[in-house]
Amino acid sequence: MAKDETIVRFDNVSYEYNAKKPILDEVTFGIRRGSKMTLMGQNGAGKSTIFTLIRGLVEPEEGVIHYVKGLTIATARQVIPRDEMDLTVRDFFERMFKEKKYDIDVHIEAVLETVHLVAPNDRLIKSFSGGQQARLLLASALIQDPDLLLLDEPTNNLDKAGIAHLTQFIIDYPKTCIVISHDADFLNAFTEGVIYLDIHTRKIEQYVGNYFDVVSQIAIRIEKENMKNAQLAKIAQANKDQANVFAHKGGNLRLVAKRMRAKAERAEEDMVEVRREDKTIKKFIIPVQEDLSGDLLNMTSYKTLKKGQFVEHKKTLRLRKNEHLLLKGPNGIGKSTLLESLANGTAAGVTVSKGVRIGYYRQDFSNLDFEKTVHDELMSVMDRQIEDTLRNVAAGFLIVGELIHTKISHLSEGQKGLVAFARLVLLKPGLLILDEPTNHINFRHLPIIAKALDSFQGAMILVSHVPEFVHQIRIDDTLDLEK
Repeated sequence: MAKDETIVRFDNVSYEYNAKKPILDEVTFGIRRGSKMTLMGQNGAGKSTIFTLIRGLVEPEEGVIHYVKGLTIATARQVIPRDEMDLTVRDFFERMFKEKKYDIDVHIEAVLETVHLVAPNDRLIKSFSGGQQARLLLASALIQDPDLLLLDEPTNNLDKAGIAHLTQFIIDYPKTCIVISHDADFLNAFTEGVIYLDIHTRKIEQYVGNYFDVVSQIAIRIEKENMKNAQLAKIAQANKDQANVFAHKGGNLRLVAKRMRAKAERAEEDMVEVRREDKTIKKFIIPVQEDLSGDLLNMTSYKTLKKGQFVEHKKTLRLRKNEHLLLKGPNGIGKSTLLESLANGTAAGVTVSKGVRIGYYRQDFSNLDFEKTVHDELMSVMDRQIEDTLRNVAAGFLIVGELIHTKISHLSEGQKGLVAFARLVLLKPGLLILDEPTNHINFRHLPIIAKALDSFQGAMILVSHVPEFVHQIRIDDTLDLEK
């Protein structure tokens, strides 16, 4: 098996999602054996759909996808589907194989050790933290020992140690790997080339080099294209102006005017469509609930998870208006469990003052109604249901056109995240609870989101494993669950 052998090749492939959204337009590209590639593209371009096509779960409208004989493919999905949450660990991994695997327990033990996770095989999937579920998703792909490994946002919910371990695993992985991620430093550690899906042209571009090199190449190319287009536009306009002058003089000068117009048209035809990167969301604030005073939250104790058991800790903590708390701790210690219990009012040892409105950004977006349209979900949290207000806020988060009437379940994970932020703006909370709010979000949006959280004037509790993001936000107190 040659190292430079092409194991998957798209040959003039076109594809539309739900016969409404064009994703690919006659694209041709190949994936070489042993390569470590990044799949890039604007939000909603269809990166996850490319993975679906590679796996053969959907067929192209036109063109052919060629595979080297005997190729095995596995993917680590972004999230564990709801219908798999009640499975045991053993049942979860058994689903990864078409035929019954009789020595599955041995393989499960080995693959869990690879992702640094210890768990009995009869434990329910829903009992794992978000970070532990991320490790299970990776393990579910690795247990298949595929020739081609597809990773879709694999760093989401992972703590620093988890990301470091995953990075080294990919570097050492002897087979082919393609990764979708918004984590630039993570990608740069192993990327040898980039496959770029352009949402506007629906074409694929391939680049060689590490992630930062490719991003730099793209920026230089865009700058050159813009300069060339500006020169051509100037030539076209000059020829048009001259043509207008000569056209009114009559005789042979009319022929000169005709040639000038032809030159202008050629210059305009030579202009290239410069790639437009993702638009950035508009600057926003999260309005705070009115008439807040005194302690909004009181804590006398909290619980953490140690070896599958809840352990109670005494702690006196108060949160008032305009106070921000950072909640820290490794994967599996119970951060998300604590935040969820705070949001639904079941946290032992913690009380939220009566009448305080809670805005909860949940890492898996399960507090959004997936059967509602974006419009109806946003409208449901507004105290004064004003259509223009809703649409103005939605537009600031790039929710425009048909997207606002799309079901939540049909959105990409990144789009769900933007809907969740728009929902918080319209809700006007007194207490903001944020569980990994950078997950799935395009890196261009993060400074704007950080600024909005930094300026939030209510009480806030934040969990995030992204130090660069946390450093941009005012933190008044930190609760480290590990200590």
